[in-house]
Amino acid sequence: MRGLMNAMGFFPNLFAATIVCTLCPCFPTATRFIRAFHKMQHALLIYGGWEGHSPQAFANRMTGVLSASGFSVDSSDSLDVLLDSKRVGAASVIIPIWTMGSITQEQFTALKEAVASGTGLAGWHGGMCDAFRQHTDYQFLTGGQFVAHPGNIRPYTVQVLKDSHPITEGIEDFEVVSEQYYMHVDPSNQVLATTTFDGDIHPWIKGTVMPVVWTRSWDKGRVFFSSIGHAVEEFDVPGVLEITRRGILWAAKAL
Repeated sequence: MRGLMNAMGFFPNLFAATIVCTLCPCFPTATRFIRAFHKMQHALLIYGGWEGHSPQAFANRMTGVLSASGFSVDSSDSLDVLLDSKRVGAASVIIPIWTMGSITQEQFTALKEAVASGTGLAGWHGGMCDAFRQHTDYQFLTGGQFVAHPGNIRPYTVQVLKDSHPITEGIEDFEVVSEQYYMHVDPSNQVLATTTFDGDIHPWIKGTVMPVVWTRSWDKGRVFFSSIGHAVEEFDVPGVLEITRRGILWAAKAL
């Protein structure tokens, strides 16, 4: 067994750890090893921008969620944290909670290069895809940009696509009361959930099927987005919270 451990480089990934759990009864169960693997994950939350989206409250809520999932969490209320190579380099996933505002080219380049090198990028609602409206390269990275929310806060249905993706597996369609985001969306995204506009506010968009949850790749990095999350209370909806939590884990390559 010692030789096997050495050959594996002392568990360089979850797959190797799970094999050893299966082969050797002196080790903890595979479940405990998976938890240990998650504890090696590190999230960097960057919150700020428009206060209408309660960035600090969302950061606090997500810190609790990720801590319960075995992550260590670092947070900052300044985009300059992106220029701190040590803090960015330690992150398995970066979570922007920063509606509108502006980002410098230096800050964006640091973010883009981190994702390209394998750091995940994950977020929700305007905190990720209504940020830095003038920076089209950022929109290229995230895969979409908010355009409108006809009717403002209103009930709508989220249709979960049945593709057995680990982010949505086992989650059924659900109702939510939030801003139903109408977005410009990159066609290269992998869409995991959608919503259909009824046309009550704008008849010309009746029947439009709009992506709500998607993933995409950026070189070696994974990107996750959900358009739900105008108010912190929306995370009380089980489907909303679980999709967001799993999406962050997926972006961090922990799912």
